[in-house]
Amino acid sequence: MTIQQLKYVIKTVECGSITEAARQLFISQPSLSNAIKELEQELKINIFVRTNRGMTLTNDGFEFIGYARQVIQQYEMLEEKYIKDKCSKQHFCVSTQHYGFAANAFISLIQQYGGDKYEFTIRETKTFEIIDDVKTLRSEIGIIYLSNYNKTVIQKLIRESNLKFLSLIKAKPHIFISENHPLANKKLVSLEDLEDYPCLSFEQGTYNSFYFSEEILSTRSVNKSIKISDRAAIFDFMVGLNGYTISSGMYPAYFLNGRKITSIPLDVDEVINIGVIVHKDITLSHLGEVYLQMLKSLLHTGNNPSEK
Repeated sequence: MTIQQLKYVIKTVECGSITEAARQLFISQPSLSNAIKELEQELKINIFVRTNRGMTLTNDGFEFIGYARQVIQQYEMLEEKYIKDKCSKQHFCVSTQHYGFAANAFISLIQQYGGDKYEFTIRETKTFEIIDDVKTLRSEIGIIYLSNYNKTVIQKLIRESNLKFLSLIKAKPHIFISENHPLANKKLVSLEDLEDYPCLSFEQGTYNSFYFSEEILSTRSVNKSIKISDRAAIFDFMVGLNGYTISSGMYPAYFLNGRKITSIPLDVDEVINIGVIVHKDITLSHLGEVYLQMLKSLLHTGNNPSEK
């Protein structure tokens, strides 16, 4: 077993196919296939199930890839410390629902730990894809929420994906609206107050089930509904159309003020449980642990508009 073989396996997991992994590694597809087969024979396990749709990790493969990543991380730390002319590039990936605090923590992580070379990725994406990203190890951490309505379905999917949910904070629902919105001066908003205004929500693609919605109370009937895929665009619709979205209120105040957006508590008997999903069999990297602590710190500093 060699470091090179471990890197080959990790790259194949990231790409999901031998063809793409070989292209990115600048080697031939047969050479990569043979290297992985030799490793499997040496270890006496099957790391991958090979199908027409690509390469999928077996149960043994999931366990192996966790150890392999740790070995590579330690190897790169040794390289960085003792081989002065070669500074290893750091890698870290997070998948998240559209939360400003997740981006803010990610920026802080890069500022403090990025170093001279890094390849960091934050994917603001659909709920199902977040779970799948962590399941397939594309991302080390996923950020989603649970509610009384969606938790049975989402937790079942999390368990079946060999993941676990770690709660970060429980928050009351808020609406986000323009500072010039007719409801902007209210201290508390009811669902009846919102009937005449467009409801803005993030589109979930193929898995556009109510259970995968990023917005709580997604099953209620509304007169005006706009589906959006981009976080920046949602602010434009708040300002231009007096639209609103329902979320946790966990946007840092500075993030909202520059966009003339405010948040107001929603008068409903619901709780949003925001947390992270991680793989059960894989220990978080140092960067993963640091990012998790940054999330906790940011969410518990009181720097969110719901506490104004």
